[in-house]
Amino acid sequence: MRIVPAPIPSLEDLMLRKIKTSVVAALCCTVLGAGAAGCDGDAMENWDPLAPATRTADAAPISGTEKIDVAGRSVNVSCSGDPEKGRPVVVLMHGGGDGLDKLAAIQKTLSRQHRVCSYNRLGAGASDRPDGPQSFAGTGKILTGVLDRVAGDGPVVLAGHSLGGLIAARYAPDHQDRVKGLVLMDATPPTMVDDITKVIPESATGPAAELRAQNLAIFQGENPEKLVITDGKVRSAGNIPVEVIQHGKPYLAAVPEYGPRLEQAWAAGQRKWLALSSGGKLSTAKKSGHYIYVDQPDVAVQAIERVTEQAARQTRGR
Repeated sequence: MRIVPAPIPSLEDLMLRKIKTSVVAALCCTVLGAGAAGCDGDAMENWDPLAPATRTADAAPISGTEKIDVAGRSVNVSCSGDPEKGRPVVVLMHGGGDGLDKLAAIQKTLSRQHRVCSYNRLGAGASDRPDGPQSFAGTGKILTGVLDRVAGDGPVVLAGHSLGGLIAARYAPDHQDRVKGLVLMDATPPTMVDDITKVIPESATGPAAELRAQNLAIFQGENPEKLVITDGKVRSAGNIPVEVIQHGKPYLAAVPEYGPRLEQAWAAGQRKWLALSSGGKLSTAKKSGHYIYVDQPDVAVQAIERVTEQAARQTRGR
């Protein structure tokens, strides 16, 4: 994982200084996705994300990478592929500690057939740093501003990895007018905070105790995005197509003593996401670790294409 600018150390670097296991570093990455990012401050508090004036469907389509203004904050956005009226725009959402560079390959592949965009959340990549702790409400406002610019009033399919999957899943139920499909790639479970504290008890010692303490700190916002992490109930986003893809390589099981239970909790969390839609489907990327779109890009691409086609048919049928 890399965070820009360089003076800000990555979460992986911070964790590896204390615990010299790739398994623990990977878990910390996935756990970061347990929180939802947002943006606080006067500008965000006074901004109405649904106001018609914020929707810029008539603006020239973004081609390549461009910084846009969302409520006075600079947000880095990348778009590729040809726009097609009535078809959903695919919006890729990166995991914690990642950014547009990690998504570049899958975006290029998808853009051969679809209009595809991605963006850096505040605190990630070339977007502005957050002024203070971030919340779900704020990150939803930032996402709304991005969608206003890249899709106007048109439909979108959100495809999120890890933290990005969590944010997409929390956003969709309240924005059924525009979110017409979801793909969650090893998305952080909706009860990750509770899962960690239950699986690794306060009495744990050694590396497990360090892991527990580090993740609780992350939950409280001690990370580059300043995310305050909270659990929540899975709410329905209607009957939109939803595909949930979980990792097949049980890397969490290698965590001494508590690993197998962490894997079980993660798998249970993936099943919980199916409550998002009556059309939800769960599959496993058998040869993949946490980064499904890197380890098995064909699995991720095919799922996103299936959901986008289903969403397009449903949109035309109305």
